[in-house]
Amino acid sequence: MFAVIETGGKQYRVSLGTKIKVEKLASEGESFVFDKVLLVSDGKEVKIGKPYLEGSKVEAKVVKQGRAKKIIVFRYHSKTRYRKKKGHRQPFTEVEVTKISG
Repeated sequence: MFAVIETGGKQYRVSLGTKIKVEKLASEGESFVFDKVLLVSDGKEVKIGKPYLEGSKVEAKVVKQGRAKKIIVFRYHSKTRYRKKKGHRQPFTEVEVTKISG
């Protein structure tokens, strides 16, 4: 059984026990419910939402909060002595899927 969910402007294909890194979630508790479910498949039948499935949800528990590896943002204009170097670390939340209903 798997589902396709939407969070943080991106879509993820998840199944039970899957760990995924999503955009940072402001979660107070240890669990989180994704209610924007686009597709659910149990192996025999496939349910597709328009755009979301009514009454379907994916429950997950928060494993950790963190920040990704640093990337370098470098701007450069040739012949004008223009150089700017900046680093960026994107925050993320790692969740593990515990239940798919719908």
